Amino acid sequence: MSKGVNTAAAEENSPLKKRAGMSPIVKQLLTTIAAFVVICIAFTILNPNFISISNILNVCNQVAPVAIISIGQTYVLITGGIDLSIGSNIAIGGVLCCQAIVAGMPVIVGILIGLLAGTVVGIINGVLVVYGKLPPFIATLGTMMAIRGLALTITNGIPVTGLPKSFSFIGTDSWLGIPISVYIMAVCAVVFGIILAKTKSGRYTYAVGSNYDATRLSGINVNAAIIRVYAISGFLSALAGIIMAAKISSAPPSAGDSYELNAVASSVIGGASTMGGEGFIAGTIVGAFVFMTLSNGLNLAGISSFLQKVVIGIVIIAAVLWDKLRSRK
Repeated sequence: MSKGVNTAAAEENSPLKKRAGMSPIVKQLLTTIAAFVVICIAFTILNPNFISISNILNVCNQVAPVAIISIGQTYVLITGGIDLSIGSNIAIGGVLCCQAIVAGMPVIVGILIGLLAGTVVGIINGVLVVYGKLPPFIATLGTMMAIRGLALTITNGIPVTGLPKSFSFIGTDSWLGIPISVYIMAVCAVVFGIILAKTKSGRYTYAVGSNYDATRLSGINVNAAIIRVYAISGFLSALAGIIMAAKISSAPPSAGDSYELNAVASSVIGGASTMGGEGFIAGTIVGAFVFMTLSNGLNLAGISSFLQKVVIGIVIIAAVLWDKLRSRK
């Protein structure tokens, strides 16, 4: 079937295209921003230090890796899947990158090795879903366990240390007062936001999640589209792992534990649907800020870490329930 027919079919199935005129996306974005503003006001009342410049920069620094992995998770959620291997991918990306650097390889080579490792794991996830016919939950749960075990095995459970300043500046330095990690997050948001909203690949991603069978019958290579989103998620997870390792000048094999849940929460808060077919990167970034600002504010308010888990768990449940209600409408 011709590419023109394929593109037309994808555009017809794409919710983004359907909403071009568009209030639902803007409405969702404004709702998320409003929630963020309310949270900021509440925590400022509880603790005026919340709105200090130093704390704002601290929040931005904390948000960067979570926002980056949430971009990848958003891509996967749009196709109707889920990636539970994100946390393990953070660990393996950081560990392999830092091991290569400590072994004497140039910093850029170490970073490329880490990114490649994460991308390969993402491709494996996609292949298991597409050709192994495994549910995404099961496929990525299996790789989550396997990759975490691999990270622990190759490090003997000991963090990789002895990293040079030429690497750690990625996570510790700033430019014009803004952390380098925030610039990396912004670049990822712009690049992957444009890909999702403005390219054929992005339209196919929406089409697969909106109506898999119709998309497949229209001649679009749905297998390639699904593998591609998992590869993107793996790449971005490894990137986040590298940034996190640079922040502490160390790559612990336990890094990224439970971060897949942070990614799901940020994506859903930002407008992605667990049912597939919906999501946009701007909303995901704001969702990540909502999620991490909540965590930061609870810390400043003196809430115990145990109770924080309760609150964050309730927020995740509420976000998914809200998604279900939107889907029914």
